[in-house]
Amino acid sequence: MKKLLVDFLPLLVFFVVYKFGGIYAATGAAIVATFLQLGYLKFTKQTIEPMHWLGFVIVIVFGGLTIYLQDERFIKLKPSILYWAFAVTLLVGLFIMKRNLLKSLLGSKLELPDHAWNVLAWMWIVFFGFMGALNLYIANRFPTATWVDFKVWWSMGLILTFSVLQALYMSKFMTEPEAPGQAKQPLAKASDPDTNSKTKVTDGTNR
Repeated sequence: MKKLLVDFLPLLVFFVVYKFGGIYAATGAAIVATFLQLGYLKFTKQTIEPMHWLGFVIVIVFGGLTIYLQDERFIKLKPSILYWAFAVTLLVGLFIMKRNLLKSLLGSKLELPDHAWNVLAWMWIVFFGFMGALNLYIANRFPTATWVDFKVWWSMGLILTFSVLQALYMSKFMTEPEAPGQAKQPLAKASDPDTNSKTKVTDGTNR
């Protein structure tokens, strides 16, 4: 829960400041919040993922252009650029680097077969492409207030829903850990006919 709050901190700060100060103040606040987010992760010695750095660079560039030019189109474009950057990164990994970057990122935490990692990567590629296009549609067809609601609440809900669906897919490949002290029992070996015969002969002799 704490990690989730840290990840969504800039988004929540953007929403609150927008309600009281407008789009340009919210953009500046989001830049500061993203900087503080990275500072917190660094200070607490947590891993700063590549997506954090990418998000920071994009919010600096497009947020800075928004404030400098007083043009809100740039900050509205920023989510689409971020989503598509994630999708392109995964595609470059699959086709150029010949690596599944999703597996490289999460492989130490999850044990899945290679085909499952490929399915997950393609699911994220399609999802990121869809989210980028949807963001542009909302930004161009609806008022800024509607776009802000979409950016904060609708997109968050879609991401969480998609993550649950992925978790359900991954659960098919998960195996339950063995309970402590419950070692697997070795399979009973088939009886050896020669041994049985010798045993019977011995029994007969003893009699």
